[in-house]
Amino acid sequence: MKFIVNGSGGVTTELVFQGQVDITDCRQYANDKVDFQGKLGEVFFFPSLSGEGHLLIGLGQAENLGYDQLREAFFSAGRELDKYRLPEVEIELTVFTGLSNGKVIEAVAEGLLQSSYRFDKYKTEKKASPELTVNLTFPTEEVSVINDGISRAEKLIAGIFLARDLVNEPSCVIYPETLALKAKEALEPLGIKVTVYEEDEIREIGLHAFLNVSLGSAKRPRLIVMEYKGDPDSAECTGVVGKGLTYDAGGYSLKPSDSMRTMYSDMGGAGTVIGMMLVLGKMKVKANVTGVIAACENLISGGAYKPGDVIRSLSGKTIEIDNTDAEGRLTLADAVYYASKHLNCDRVIDLATLTGACLIALGEEYSAAITNNAAFLAGVKAAAEAAGERVWELPNDKDFAKRNESKIADIKNSGGRLGGTISAGQFIEAFLYDDKPWVHLDIAGTAFIDKPQHYLPAGATGIHVKTLVNLFS
Repeated sequence: MKFIVNGSGGVTTELVFQGQVDITDCRQYANDKVDFQGKLGEVFFFPSLSGEGHLLIGLGQAENLGYDQLREAFFSAGRELDKYRLPEVEIELTVFTGLSNGKVIEAVAEGLLQSSYRFDKYKTEKKASPELTVNLTFPTEEVSVINDGISRAEKLIAGIFLARDLVNEPSCVIYPETLALKAKEALEPLGIKVTVYEEDEIREIGLHAFLNVSLGSAKRPRLIVMEYKGDPDSAECTGVVGKGLTYDAGGYSLKPSDSMRTMYSDMGGAGTVIGMMLVLGKMKVKANVTGVIAACENLISGGAYKPGDVIRSLSGKTIEIDNTDAEGRLTLADAVYYASKHLNCDRVIDLATLTGACLIALGEEYSAAITNNAAFLAGVKAAAEAAGERVWELPNDKDFAKRNESKIADIKNSGGRLGGTISAGQFIEAFLYDDKPWVHLDIAGTAFIDKPQHYLPAGATGIHVKTLVNLFS
């Protein structure tokens, strides 16, 4: 997709609020033809005698218009243009009361760019679409403001699409070794330091909980550390840890066959972390951020870990294995301790497709959050709201942590079904060094979805790339 500021030509557009009183000839035609009302995401295209055509774009109720509504409206517009294989469109924006012009431009550009995502590389027959040229004008704004909004949207989308592509790939393509290579290929050209530790080095460091999860697979684990130093004058650093199970069959606590089919997506947190790092590097955000991914597969073999085992962790704590399908928290326990102590991160966020209980509670619409620091989570939630990415806080009540108590070890890796999202988050918290500020995001429902939502596609979503970039910006 190509944007031309103050260009002209192509399909003309008209922005329509629901219930708008003034009716143009085009709107009257659409009303008569398909009862076009201007609802959010509603679009209507009809050709003109000139051969270019006209596109009506519904914005919904004027009082409800925000940046996320603009993303959705222009996503629908982009899909409609693609449906008719139209190569060029002309969009004139206007001032919307209460909204920043720069952010309006960014939201419009993002919505259009979101509409271009496809994961069809393995299809031998594909629908060919022309590259869309968007002639964008905003009469009351400087060209630099328009260019800045477009540029920011393009950089965000690059990270989101990278995250989606990594998570959508099957596990025969993306496994720990290749995930590490993809991270290096994407990030090192931007000056981001990427260090990859192999099995012997991981063992030497002492990440035994992580290593135990990996034992059943012939694909050996990788610890991926990505260091972005955007603020060299500051000593502060935030660690962002992403769950990186490139395939999860459940181990000896085996998943049902139907539940295994999309378990290549159990690295949604890792995809988000790599996508976020890409955007930070492209935007040159003034922050210091270290990404950590403990990448492995959870399979069955004669050497795999088993229910009833007691294993060690990097922190020194011992863990009773109650369920081998509660493996993500084991990898995160070591990774979070490594980030908070060995890498000396001042605060830590972890993102993980962690619990089925999260899906039951919040569906595919909300990510769950648990924290030990209300102010830190408030910043994350504000960043998520600005991104149009929904987060719901669950209570960090220590009564739930009792479910993780073990009779034979320091802690066990499953607190059972009741309150499972909370007890899983609290298991990870138990491995946080020095009680540093911490936010846990369970993205089990939001990272990979069954059906499209608004401008998010079915499959991998790249959720919270925008949230994290907003937080650090």
